Amino acid sequence: MRKFILLFVLAAIITQAKAQFALGGGAAKVTVLGHINAVILDSATKKPIDYASVSLIRLKDKKSVNGAITDSKGKVSLQNVAPDRYSLSVGFMGYRTKSVPVNTTPEKPDLNAGTILMVSIESSLKEVSIVGTTPMIENKIDKLVYNAEQDVTTAGGNGGDVMRKVPMVTVDIDGNPTVRGAAVRVLINGKPSGTMSNSVADALKMIPAEEIKSIEVITSPSAKYDAEGAGGIINIITKKKTAEGINGNASASAGTRQNNGNFSLNIKKGRLGINTNFGGQYAIPQDTRFEALNENFTSGTSILQEGTTKAKRYSYNGGAGLDYDINAYNSLSTTIKYTDFSTGSDGTFNVNNSSPAATVSYLRYSKNNFASNNVDWSADYRHTTKKQGEEFSISGQASFGRNNTEFNTYNMFEGTGSTTPTTGDNTGKNNEYTLQSDYTYPFTKDLILETGVKGIFRNIKSKYESSDQDFDYTQDVGAGYGVLSFKLSKNIDVKAGLRAEYTDIHGVSGSSLNFKNDYFNLFPSAIISQKLKGSSTLKLSYNKRVQRPSLTFLNPFLNRTDPENQSQGNPNLKPELSNMIELAYSTFIKGSVINASVFYRETQDVIENLFYPDQKLTTYTNIGKNKSYGANVFASYNPLPKWTLMGNFSLSTYDVRNEITDVRTGVYANYNIFGRSAISFKGGWNTELFGVYSGSKRTFQGTTGAMSFYGGAFKKDIMKKKATVGVNMLNVFSRDLHIETNNKGTDFVQRTNIYYPLRSFGVNFSYKFGKMNFNPQTKKKKGVNNDDLKQDENGAGGLGGGMPQKQ
Repeated sequence: MRKFILLFVLAAIITQAKAQFALGGGAAKVTVLGHINAVILDSATKKPIDYASVSLIRLKDKKSVNGAITDSKGKVSLQNVAPDRYSLSVGFMGYRTKSVPVNTTPEKPDLNAGTILMVSIESSLKEVSIVGTTPMIENKIDKLVYNAEQDVTTAGGNGGDVMRKVPMVTVDIDGNPTVRGAAVRVLINGKPSGTMSNSVADALKMIPAEEIKSIEVITSPSAKYDAEGAGGIINIITKKKTAEGINGNASASAGTRQNNGNFSLNIKKGRLGINTNFGGQYAIPQDTRFEALNENFTSGTSILQEGTTKAKRYSYNGGAGLDYDINAYNSLSTTIKYTDFSTGSDGTFNVNNSSPAATVSYLRYSKNNFASNNVDWSADYRHTTKKQGEEFSISGQASFGRNNTEFNTYNMFEGTGSTTPTTGDNTGKNNEYTLQSDYTYPFTKDLILETGVKGIFRNIKSKYESSDQDFDYTQDVGAGYGVLSFKLSKNIDVKAGLRAEYTDIHGVSGSSLNFKNDYFNLFPSAIISQKLKGSSTLKLSYNKRVQRPSLTFLNPFLNRTDPENQSQGNPNLKPELSNMIELAYSTFIKGSVINASVFYRETQDVIENLFYPDQKLTTYTNIGKNKSYGANVFASYNPLPKWTLMGNFSLSTYDVRNEITDVRTGVYANYNIFGRSAISFKGGWNTELFGVYSGSKRTFQGTTGAMSFYGGAFKKDIMKKKATVGVNMLNVFSRDLHIETNNKGTDFVQRTNIYYPLRSFGVNFSYKFGKMNFNPQTKKKKGVNNDDLKQDENGAGGLGGGMPQKQ
């Protein structure tokens, strides 16, 4: 019943907002619009310059209000130009930018600016490379942007490879990202993906590097975003061709570990745009060595396991999208995406079980399989007005996810044969529906209001072999927000907001109603940014965040792949709540970038997995409150125009106290270091080296050991830069990555050593095809942005069985 009430309230609010919006839009004064035409020629040869960028800048506020690209005859036509005083700015690589004053009036709205001559410049390569390019790193008031399309060494890689180069982001060996020691919500084009809820690492590997335009790191999200993610939000922006014609990209890579292929096609004709993509991935099975020791001091038992697992993994995905501009002020878009992922492992282990009564040795065989598929469908409507910056949008999304976990394990004793196999089968369904509406109104260019409402309706069902363990979980979230952006002075910008969220949770496990909860939270946010001398910025921010546990954490399915190290979710988990304050400084000095920040974050009801020795069980628990101090420093330096050095250092403290037991871990430091060197040579050659070191990580019961890995790549542009061929390698001097985990309590010790096969060599090829005529005025699409669920940092689609499956 509450769901229907929530839907009714949201619909009423959206209807009221739209009515108010329409009223405001109707009050706009009707003006006569005209056009400005010009021809752009080379001053020496008098030949037309095609693809020159033409911008129309309004003189009274220095704002660019229109723009276009010249055609093959150097002609350009700017449509829908309101009467005013302007400057027509023309730019093209290898030419000096030229500005021409132009004026239109209500009496003469149309203007022919005539012929504009461009003067060629003789310049160094360094000077030319700056003209018309986007910097690799951009620092904005509420986020840091890494423009991956400016990095020529990413060809042939995947989303995980690109993510390792993003400032402030730490990526572990499995490909799972964190920001400043905390989990983040990963979005694609501002929208969630059901694939991410299963495995962030594998979802990133499905995205070709060539398809990534930029990656946004939002460490202090405003109230406009869902309040999820203690570390903030990572938003991956993919390339979306806005050019007329048919074009696309095909890429493939093959190696000793990973193999993948991807294909994308874009069609743009007038107001209609269609895009499609398809990709697949296959990991070659390799042996992973595993050692585990469990000692229980109460019972006096000791169990030692040594063996190997051979894991397999493959996936494929595909999608299609459609965009249609109804007119200059209204547009529609819709997308559908399908992903399918499967992984499994076969293991053989020597087990030595010692107790006061006897010592028994035997072989244990295990088989573990996990498969998931997901469909995401979304539709968006966007309306703008003649008032620059005013916008109203309605978006909807439906996600349907399915996953299945199976395991089979048995013991083989010498002389007596095998035991009866222990089996398990769990099928999960995750259906999610979202409706949201957003409205932006600029009172002035320096005073902007953003407001909106949103509803998320989730239902998770988990079926078992025995109906007594069936799990049915419903979570409904209703939210509304308001954000105000304004200037305190010429150099000080402020962005402040408040988000209200109501959450209703109820569920059934087996045949009894065993949990029901609802809560209301307010999430304030504020950012103050001051521009300093030169290109430096100082920023102070505060926000409150929440992390609700997702299916991985809640699912009570008991996975007994390893009977000595069983795992299970906890449907009684409470959400994490955190408050964070951050002070950041950034500067750009002669092409070099420095970004430094310090922060304090306090998180209540921290969720971690704990081992219970008497039950031989690992499950998730709210362990207590964590007070964390931290710092991050990122720097990029160009010793030479084509040589880039980049480094990142991240440090955060861990200090958890359980208020019920009064147990405190003490203060520990977790840190990560990343370094990269990239050089471009003549003839289209590029080379790169990188290395990552993660220090020992503290947890409530113990530590996870330090790890390091390194890699390199060579790339070559061929076929007139339409194609790229390359070679990449990882950990060439060591086959395995060794990770040691130690947990201990007053009555037990648990130690694991895992040796992941990491060394790899590979080749890759990428090819761009098609002909394009650019249209820079294509509208930016908006859509659903669900970022309110805590994701598994281990990238698992469900609780594994304690056995390594990574490749």
